[in-house]
Amino acid sequence: MSVQKTKLLAISSSGGHWVQLQRLRPAFEGCDVTFATTRDSYRHEVEGFRFEVILDANRTQKLKALLMLFSLLKVLLKVRPDVVISTGAMPGYFTLRLAKLMRCRTIWVDSIANAEELSLSGQKAGRIADLWLTQWEHLARPEGPFFKGNVLGD
Repeated sequence: MSVQKTKLLAISSSGGHWVQLQRLRPAFEGCDVTFATTRDSYRHEVEGFRFEVILDANRTQKLKALLMLFSLLKVLLKVRPDVVISTGAMPGYFTLRLAKLMRCRTIWVDSIANAEELSLSGQKAGRIADLWLTQWEHLARPEGPFFKGNVLGD
């Protein structure tokens, strides 16, 4: 009898969100991981893993955001994850929303860059994420987001 690995989709925007997602990699050990981000140039950083490129958009780019949704849906239907984790930003938030419709478990880790308050995506993710995390202890609340550490190891 073989044990099936948890299928994990780890998704983020480029830049700091991607760096933080990469710092979480040790936590993904034992999972069947697919990484997805907005820059194809990051592919070499995750050799040995499946890799998907998604469209990027922000809240001022309505048409591009719609196209991004189709890009995210395509990845979700291809990967069929059990769990989706994101460190942000807008593509990660919408992936969690779509993933909930597919009955996936979802994890949001708000960016460490948001030291004063949660990001807008992070605030909205709290309503849909099964596990909602902040990387700043002073932003944690009893009802979430929860603090379990940060990518700096503090």
